[in-house]
Amino acid sequence: MKTILKPTRVLVALGVMLTLAGCGNASQTDQANQPVVAQYAKKKITQQDFYEALKAEPSAKQVLANLLIYGAMKDAYGKKIDETKVTAAYKSYQSRYGDQFADYLEENGYTKKTFKQTLRLNYLSEAALKAQIKPTTAQLKDAWKTYQPKITVQHILTTSEDTAKTVIAQLQQGADFAKLAQQYSVDNTTASNGGKMAAFDSTDKNLDSTFKDAAYKLKDGEFTTTPVKTTSGYEVIQMIKHPAKGTFKASKAALTASLYQKWEASTTVMKNVISQVLKDENVKIKDKNLQSALNAYKGTTTSGTATTK
Repeated sequence: MKTILKPTRVLVALGVMLTLAGCGNASQTDQANQPVVAQYAKKKITQQDFYEALKAEPSAKQVLANLLIYGAMKDAYGKKIDETKVTAAYKSYQSRYGDQFADYLEENGYTKKTFKQTLRLNYLSEAALKAQIKPTTAQLKDAWKTYQPKITVQHILTTSEDTAKTVIAQLQQGADFAKLAQQYSVDNTTASNGGKMAAFDSTDKNLDSTFKDAAYKLKDGEFTTTPVKTTSGYEVIQMIKHPAKGTFKASKAALTASLYQKWEASTTVMKNVISQVLKDENVKIKDKNLQSALNAYKGTTTSGTATTK
């Protein structure tokens, strides 16, 4: 899923903005009674002082926009998402990075809390999109024209074309692909498994388009007879399972999922989805100095038609 809030440090300020959001119109008398957040010499910095300084920063409007988007999304769709999936996604990152997880969070400007909020926002955005937009038969049939079913392959990634050619020569002499993957592949995540990859389709954004194009030309048992140059190196690919395209009716669920994936990746579609949520949740910014924070989300809010193109 696609994250609306990019990994920036503005999310860390969500708690600050929540605390200070109601302080914009305090009188001088009120200000004198406010909690002090810092001081130097005999000068005290109150919450109001801090708030005024924060909202003057160029990033303040983005912080507020992020806060309002997350809050509105959670209020509208929080009960429609499975929190166990958020937790599972979080634990998956923890497992992937292991002892380096804290470093990963720090390098990307996250705290544990804001990282989990971002993961949750992925699911909230998906729920909002599906609630607002339903694929039409015409859209599904249009997607069917270029639809390809998921395929399963094994691959050997090498750093040089000559090594890839050596692998191909051995395969042509009858060598076992899985054993060659263990010997030659520099992809540590698949080499020990004989180079086998998780099933993917032509819309998978994590794979090089050249890799996908080469893979989809293969039939079961076939392998590429020339090295496939990708951004990662030189690939040798063997097809494990290449299902037939099947029928339109049988593929409707896969086509629907593909369309939603495409729309999630569209800035235009997702801005309109967010715009509709903000409208439905009656979001208003009362501080006149921050009222333009959501200008990027003004405009079309009927996401079910033109925005799906």
